[in-house]
Amino acid sequence: MASVAEPAPAHQPSNKEMRLVISASSAGTLFEWYDFFVYGTLAPMIAAAFFPTDNATLSLLLTWAGFAIGFGFRPLGAVLFGFLGDRLGRKYTFLVTVTLMGAATAAVGFIPSHETIGLAAPLIVIFLRILQGLALGGEYGGAAIYVSEHSPPGRRGFYTGFIQASVIGGFVLSLAVVLACRLAISPEDFAVWGWRLPFLLSIVLLAISLWMRLKLSESPVFKAMKAEGKTSPNPFTESFTYPGNKKRIFVALFGVACGLTIIFYTALFSTLSFLKGPMRVEDTTAELLVAGASLLAVPFFIGFGRLSDRVGRKKPIVWGYAASLVLLFPLFWGIAELANPSLAASARATPIEISGPDCDYDPFASRQATQCGQLLDDLTALGIRYQVQDGGALKVTGGGTALPLDAAAWSDRDARRAAIREWVTGLGYDLDKQIPSALNMVGIVAMLVLFGALSGATFGPVAALLSEMFPARIRYSSMSIPYHIGTGYFGGFLPLIAGYIVARTGDIFAGLWYTWVLLVVALATAWWGLPNGPPPANLNDEPA
Repeated sequence: MASVAEPAPAHQPSNKEMRLVISASSAGTLFEWYDFFVYGTLAPMIAAAFFPTDNATLSLLLTWAGFAIGFGFRPLGAVLFGFLGDRLGRKYTFLVTVTLMGAATAAVGFIPSHETIGLAAPLIVIFLRILQGLALGGEYGGAAIYVSEHSPPGRRGFYTGFIQASVIGGFVLSLAVVLACRLAISPEDFAVWGWRLPFLLSIVLLAISLWMRLKLSESPVFKAMKAEGKTSPNPFTESFTYPGNKKRIFVALFGVACGLTIIFYTALFSTLSFLKGPMRVEDTTAELLVAGASLLAVPFFIGFGRLSDRVGRKKPIVWGYAASLVLLFPLFWGIAELANPSLAASARATPIEISGPDCDYDPFASRQATQCGQLLDDLTALGIRYQVQDGGALKVTGGGTALPLDAAAWSDRDARRAAIREWVTGLGYDLDKQIPSALNMVGIVAMLVLFGALSGATFGPVAALLSEMFPARIRYSSMSIPYHIGTGYFGGFLPLIAGYIVARTGDIFAGLWYTWVLLVVALATAWWGLPNGPPPANLNDEPA
């Protein structure tokens, strides 16, 4: 295979320099992911402020769509900032990305509500999400490559594991800040204006990030390439013409980015949404459980990165995919049993069944067209599981007991939902917010930590792996493009697609099939395409 001669690093960084490289890169990445995750953490508040509709499910789906839009623009950011990173340097490119991210996030806290400025409010939110997506598209590749190109042989997975762990650190920081604001502000004030404070904090985080990253010097690999005139004239084009790179990009997209991101977002966002939504766990309790478990899972990201230095990058990733396929549904079933045992028991003992004509539900409609659709909308909004069957006259039953609805209820949504709530409560369903027992919370945390360990196995070695898969002259572009297409589309749209599947089926576990099917694709691709054997000692060697 043809190769392009590439220079060796000018010098091996000292231990002190490596500590600065790792801490500054990891802290900056942590702050940027905080900026991105705080939107998802505060999704219900954002839905109420900027996407209000009469359909609560639609409002939340629109908010998740805004979340997905940010991810959707990450590949474009990868192209733009990957080009700049390969042409101008690693350091200055991720200085630009962190500035753009921090400014766009802080601006969300200043946007007037939909009630004040109408349609302009959600449009501004979406525009800022686009800027965040562009910035994040350039951030990860820059930080991962910067640390990789400073790392000595045999330590690359360990050192870049801190970059991987900083992503989960950003999620934990977003939860911690939100929880602190909830504790300091009354629930009423938090709902009205207090939710804006975590966004405004980005101004402080931006200042810290810039201060730390300005202290860094350029990557030794890039400096040597620049001095010898070996940088690529067009890294985007060369990413698709360099010998063997098309296969590498395909494997990086479907075998790496696709798998790791759906496990990561299922382990964090889906579990949090599951606890706060259908399991009806009290919001602060749910956030503390997920935040605590996420912190306990951080060492797995670093540990599996270090393990990959010894056994190779492929093994932990393939092991993690296979274990996730086996454990995905059982873990969610177990969380459901522990989070709200009485609700889970009621769903088994007294399942809600709907039969009738035109039982179609459109989560994107502000008002359902049929009476059956309206009932499905009501049950979805209340977080109640149901089964739908074809039938003649419209009928809703629970354990053989029919739902009584008079004609007036069909014209008054609130009255109808109140009647449904009273009826299911009489059947034994407790729809009040719950705080699980101490023993059950320990069990939930244990399951969430196991989820985090699976994410660590598939995510921890990835920064080192992707850096090693591509030649240095086009490394920023070549690894960023597939990574952010995979994470942007497969992972970023996970909450939206999974939420849509749940709303369509009435099964709170049905959205997991999206994760499961993509994991099969990721496992097959990784098994086939990832390189075997030990990691290369020199990042300038021809990629495998």
